[in-house]
Amino acid sequence: MIPAAFDYHRPKSMDEVIALLGEHGDDARVMAGGHSLIPMMKLRMAEVPHLIDLQDIENLAEITIEEGHISLGAMVTQHDLITHSKLALRAPILREAALQIADPQVRYMGTIGGNLANGDPGNDMPGVMQCLGARINLIGPDGARSVAARDYYEAAYMTDREDDEVLVSVDFQAPSGGYAYEKQKRKIGDYATAAAAVMITKSEGKIASASVAMTNLSDVPVWSEEAGAALVGTACDGAALEAAVAAMLGDIDPSEDNRGPVAFKRHVAGVILKRAITRAWGRA
Repeated sequence: MIPAAFDYHRPKSMDEVIALLGEHGDDARVMAGGHSLIPMMKLRMAEVPHLIDLQDIENLAEITIEEGHISLGAMVTQHDLITHSKLALRAPILREAALQIADPQVRYMGTIGGNLANGDPGNDMPGVMQCLGARINLIGPDGARSVAARDYYEAAYMTDREDDEVLVSVDFQAPSGGYAYEKQKRKIGDYATAAAAVMITKSEGKIASASVAMTNLSDVPVWSEEAGAALVGTACDGAALEAAVAAMLGDIDPSEDNRGPVAFKRHVAGVILKRAITRAWGRA
């Protein structure tokens, strides 16, 4: 389909972006890669009288790695996450997750900012960022502020970001230990039926720390603190895996849709989490 008529803006600075949002209010939307917004506009599920494209904003496509701290600009693409050699060494879970997003054509344009910003519970990177303990950085008319990824998502397509704010970057400490991103989907390129991001560190043959986040199993990504806690101090044996799964199942709230009934999704979530924990443990 063809979207409704709209005015296209391509500002050169964040000040211009904020000014346009202030001028047009609810009639304006910011676009990064556009893979979520443009299809909705074509289907007339979203009417956007003023479309603000971020492609010409300087520094939004930068990847910075300094003394163990990593910062990703909002316009960094999934392709960038896959091909950036230093990032692949310092945070390999990002490459592993990005390779499972859609297809190469989408990954060339799809951005980390777009994947994080709009609160789609099926997007892959929100759970990964929660697993990493990342912070999401916003700029609005009142200045800059930072929100923990674990606090950013409020409900499906509802986040802590105000309408006149723009997500400009995400940052986190470079992780250590083992990692895994496991994703079950109906077909190549699809959203997850269930996905799990896991980070594990090991000490003296046992798990010293663990972080677990689940995707598309509630109306927000779910960081399961209890699932991680169930693993700490164990040798990642069968009992530990079962305890982590039980804790995770207490945190998620899947709903029935074309990916399956609730019982099926809960079963898949358990299988996927066990796989992710096992692989992360093997890499730790």
